[in-house]
Amino acid sequence: MKSLWDEFNELGTEMIVTKAGRRMFPAFQVRVTGMDPHADYMVMMDFVASDDKRYRYSFHSSSWVVAGKADTQMPGRIHMHPDSPAKGSQWMKQIISFDKLKLTNNLLDDNGHIILNSMHSYQPRFHVVYNPPKSEDVSEMEVFKHFIFPETKFTAVTAYQNHRITQLKIASNPFAKGFRDCDPNDW
Repeated sequence: MKSLWDEFNELGTEMIVTKAGRRMFPAFQVRVTGMDPHADYMVMMDFVASDDKRYRYSFHSSSWVVAGKADTQMPGRIHMHPDSPAKGSQWMKQIISFDKLKLTNNLLDDNGHIILNSMHSYQPRFHVVYNPPKSEDVSEMEVFKHFIFPETKFTAVTAYQNHRITQLKIASNPFAKGFRDCDPNDW
């Protein structure tokens, strides 16, 4: 889905956060190579603040502008892929999709959703952790790697600010079919 992420990134990607939790669209998907097919790995994601600023959307300039210092960030949560751990052969044979991951602004969330502050910018990170057999000495091994895809950076919002993001989400999200079937002037 890199080309779709690139399209969103050009406009300034926004992701909705709700109290109940909202799935990301586009979903974060990745293909991995180079794993030991017989070894166990865990894959996971977390989200880090892109900077120490809070933003507001300027409708006049159609852009995000700094609105002050960032709110205090909650300790970061990690979203473990539900298939973890799995053999390297399993991870490498298909696209790894984090389509069940949900974003929330509920500071008291107890569902394991990723807690984010609205009007703040975030960078998703993808992590791979090698699970060595108990008999293996890992003191000289690299057992943890993380990857950042800059095009997946986004601003968390409770409602879309940029109407072009709204239009692109409706046009490309298979779950937004109802919006495509109506006149956009009726919104």
